[in-house]
Amino acid sequence: MESKEPLVSRSEFGTPGWRAIARELNGVNRIALPMILVTVSQYVLRVAPMMMLGHFSELSLSSVSIAISLSNVTGFSIIFGMSSALETLCGQAYGAKQYHRVGTFTYGAIICLFLVCLPISILWIYTDKLLILIGQDHSISIEAGKFTIWLIPALFPYAILQSLVRYLQTQSLILPMFLSSIATLCFHLPICWAFIFKLNLGNTGAAVSIGLSYWFNVILLWLYVKYSPSCNRTRAPFSKDVFQTVCEFFRFAIPSALMVCLEWWSFEIVILLAGLLPRPQLETSVLSICMTTTSLHYHIPYSFGAASSTRVSNELGAGKPQAARIALYAVLILSVAEFITASAALYGCRYILGYAFSDEKEVVDYVEEITPLLCLSIIIDSLGAVLSGVARGCGWQQIGAYVNLGAYYLVGIPVAFVLGFIVHLKGKGLWIGMVTGATVQSFLFSLITSLTDWEKQAMEARERIFKGIS
Repeated sequence: MESKEPLVSRSEFGTPGWRAIARELNGVNRIALPMILVTVSQYVLRVAPMMMLGHFSELSLSSVSIAISLSNVTGFSIIFGMSSALETLCGQAYGAKQYHRVGTFTYGAIICLFLVCLPISILWIYTDKLLILIGQDHSISIEAGKFTIWLIPALFPYAILQSLVRYLQTQSLILPMFLSSIATLCFHLPICWAFIFKLNLGNTGAAVSIGLSYWFNVILLWLYVKYSPSCNRTRAPFSKDVFQTVCEFFRFAIPSALMVCLEWWSFEIVILLAGLLPRPQLETSVLSICMTTTSLHYHIPYSFGAASSTRVSNELGAGKPQAARIALYAVLILSVAEFITASAALYGCRYILGYAFSDEKEVVDYVEEITPLLCLSIIIDSLGAVLSGVARGCGWQQIGAYVNLGAYYLVGIPVAFVLGFIVHLKGKGLWIGMVTGATVQSFLFSLITSLTDWEKQAMEARERIFKGIS
């Protein structure tokens, strides 16, 4: 029998006042600011070994760079994307005060993600053969294959970690994630250094250190979830109800993964296209610098997106559509202020930005030339990241997947190819194509969000959560 609670409180409607938005700004900041450090520290776990291996040997650096790129595309991005389904399910369940379902959904997600890890692991075993097949250098492919095989044990704790992160995020329990991430980074850096340089394990030591660090982070969060009073309401026992959530999880997880991966893969495709241009070393280097810069900044708008996902899903689950709309306004105000400031600062540093990556004057001058496009890219990508968080909070992952497919594969990449190879704008043309794709993505998400019937979204969220509850 369904809950007799009203799906939507009519008193919630009306024009949001500035006082309500100001209160919401504080709530958003409490989620977004610590989440920035959480996402950056998790990113550094995979980047730090690559930086250390650059001082170990040239072969180690080149092989691990390729291996990390491939493992991101074929593994980590998929797990990351699928776990985003919990932002909808756990977030709306928590808002609806169905606390036991938050824990049940999380258990179900871990089981499902473990199953997905199995075929990914099999694929990673054949990394060296795959790289040789697509024409990569034989010695680099062999070393990359060894690294990826030793990285397989990191895949499983990563699946648990992403599930626990969403479990805590949807309850606005950000501090334990922040503290565990900092502790894990402090654990990771000396372990990684010791394995690579002291034990002389090279690529193998780097991969093992990543796996150990993910397990360390998982253990810290698991101890918090198990013993903290903050998780008493959502700490559900493992039961047959967990298996009943599998279909619901996959219903959101598959489009969630497509939504994330379609965008992620498009940038990797453009980097590969840069290698086909005249002077591929220069073009690839400059686009890699652009990619690295935007990736580092992306953690900030992603964290604002996580805050919007949490606040919107909680309010929809609680049957408060007007509060969800206020949360959206608050996140947009903060994020617009941030990415305009970031792009202005980057533009001011355009003359010296290239020196952070290279001493070659040709590279530095090229980076200076492309920086205005990079600034525009940061503004547009940031808006897309925030609105993607709103989409996850509402459960629009399927719509988001179609948006990213159209924006990047029907517009972005074709425009990049035409401008790069036919109009002969080279690397600049490729990046203009990606900015065009991101513009289409942001426009479509903005249009969908502006046309949203928030009362209907709240009703659907409540019906989804209370379905099957007797």
